Amino acid sequence: MLKIGLTGGIASGKSVVAAQLRKRGAVLVDADALAREVVEPGTEGLRRIVAEFGSGMLGDDGRLDRARLGEVVFGNPERLGILNGIVHPLVRARAAAIVAAAGDAVVVQDIPLLVETGQGSDFHLVVVVDAPYDVRVQRMLERRGMTADAARSRMAAQASREERLAAADVVLDNSGSMEDLVKQVDELWDARLGPFARNLAAGIRAARNGGPVLEPYREEWPKQAARIAARLLTAAPGLILAVDHIGSTSVPGLAAKDVIDLQVAVSGLEVADSIAPLLAEAGFPLVPDAGSDTPKPTGADPRQWQKRFHANADPGRPVNIHVRVAGSPGWRYALMFRDWLRENPSALRLYAAHKADLAGRFAGSVSTRAYAEAKEPWFTDVAWPRMSAWAEDAGWAPPSYGS
Repeated sequence: MLKIGLTGGIASGKSVVAAQLRKRGAVLVDADALAREVVEPGTEGLRRIVAEFGSGMLGDDGRLDRARLGEVVFGNPERLGILNGIVHPLVRARAAAIVAAAGDAVVVQDIPLLVETGQGSDFHLVVVVDAPYDVRVQRMLERRGMTADAARSRMAAQASREERLAAADVVLDNSGSMEDLVKQVDELWDARLGPFARNLAAGIRAARNGGPVLEPYREEWPKQAARIAARLLTAAPGLILAVDHIGSTSVPGLAAKDVIDLQVAVSGLEVADSIAPLLAEAGFPLVPDAGSDTPKPTGADPRQWQKRFHANADPGRPVNIHVRVAGSPGWRYALMFRDWLRENPSALRLYAAHKADLAGRFAGSVSTRAYAEAKEPWFTDVAWPRMSAWAEDAGWAPPSYGS
């Protein structure tokens, strides 16, 4: 099952996206609809709201007067928090029941307050429908009959645009026409969501085509790494000691292939094997026959360099997951190498030149395998002695978790 979290500010156009995703075949879980369902007459939700806010929140028909309740909570964070504390757990429980019955479908949960409630790591992807502030205000005035003050009050009660964009794996721009937005949804489904779901069901990584193309450093790489790390920790709670961003995309200023490398620290290889199905379910299936690193220095015991390797089933965001035992030589090497490059401009230039030379040599290759194999001796013969000397001089020490 591919789980998508869909969100966006009020008047962003989220309902249009939800409808198109359902048209393409997704199972839609609408949090707004569920929020109405769990406060119907006779429900626990309505009873608790009346107990907290009074019977004045009921209309003549015994149903919740949502407009009256809105006047009480919007603009009052404390009262809004109380209401959310009643409704959100009930909505989550109802949504969980629907998801459990969905099988291998693409399940889209439409959650207006996904960012505010910190649910992003529960999904394989978070899709944010975005529109500028002034565009959304104008839509509320024209389509919902709100006053400008009421529109701004509703927007102020939600996460800021910046907070939503920071939580997004995919951003759909709705500053234009509805046709443009629907086209973006179709492209997302065809290029990413459909293949992702198929890979997930088959338990295989996404195909990676093309040679070693190096791209200038991107500020969003560490942000993407942080979101993925949160998903890994959510997938295997209590079993993962830490998740660290490693590799070239973790080094500011270093050109790199657009691949996020993460190191998952565990207490033993038996734990690595136990979490493999959990990581696969989270979107990172195990890659067979990739269970060790090259020992460094040459002649080191290869048994100490074992690991488990996973890769992303998502074709839109290549990710490598190296599951290593905390304190092992491979775990230590990955962290030391990253920090050596971060702290030493000369080391960064040396590695950047080596990468550029090899990328040029293997330009036009259909994969990065030959490039990676050609790069490996440099890690042993050049990087290892230099970074080891640096670590000793600098008093470098790895994190203490698991030691």
